[in-house]
Amino acid sequence: MSDEPLFTPRGGYFLPSEHTRGPWDPRHQHGGAVAALVARAVERQAGDEFCLTRLTVELMRPVPLEPLAIDLSVPRPGRRVLGITASVSAGDLDVEVVRAHAVAVRHTELPTGEGVDHRLDPGPDAGEPRPFAFEDDLPAFHRTGMEIRFVDGGADRPGPARAWFRLRRPVVGDEEPSGVQRVAAAADFSNGISWVLPFADWIFLNPDLTLHLARPPAGEWIGLDAVTVPSDQGMGMAESAVYDEKGRLGRAVQSLLLQRRTP
Repeated sequence: MSDEPLFTPRGGYFLPSEHTRGPWDPRHQHGGAVAALVARAVERQAGDEFCLTRLTVELMRPVPLEPLAIDLSVPRPGRRVLGITASVSAGDLDVEVVRAHAVAVRHTELPTGEGVDHRLDPGPDAGEPRPFAFEDDLPAFHRTGMEIRFVDGGADRPGPARAWFRLRRPVVGDEEPSGVQRVAAAADFSNGISWVLPFADWIFLNPDLTLHLARPPAGEWIGLDAVTVPSDQGMGMAESAVYDEKGRLGRAVQSLLLQRRTP
């Protein structure tokens, strides 16, 4: 894992590196980088006795490459279920750019005799990198922040895709990323790897991301089996079945805003 993190903590703020940059505008961050930062904050608020089971990240406006501050609250306290909210503001003006809602449940060792055998095959060792349609020379989250190996489809072609994702660097400082941080970082790629409208002609950005987890993620690699569903009404959705190397662990869904690029 590379030394430079996605974010560096400083005086109550998190300073983004160039490796958080997104595909739509070089001045803005990728949603996956911000989602991972939010996941870290929510996990720390919940504590070790709870596991995150849902995270919804609403991207209120483009997140600039500026220092971010996170404000947390617990509107639903409890011994078995917690509801946590997070507000992310950017820059000296403290403009809210992200609002997130999370649900965490008490961690309990409770064998049920049931298991999920379904796996995403082949695994990451059989995958291969493939270029994105928006490839350039700038440091960016999809290239210098994340390692991506495709096992079916590809970001260079339309249609469903299956791929494995691994963070190339810590999310914050020199901390080892948690499984939830790794999933949040990967899940925002669903629409980017399964696009159906040409990137040169269309914008298909997601104003939100909702992640549901059935169990805590394990290992460095997160797999997505992704599909995009467009419409002729200026909207669409992308969804992924989410895996680690042990098997199926959740689902990620994004709303999509569709818009033609202006000449």
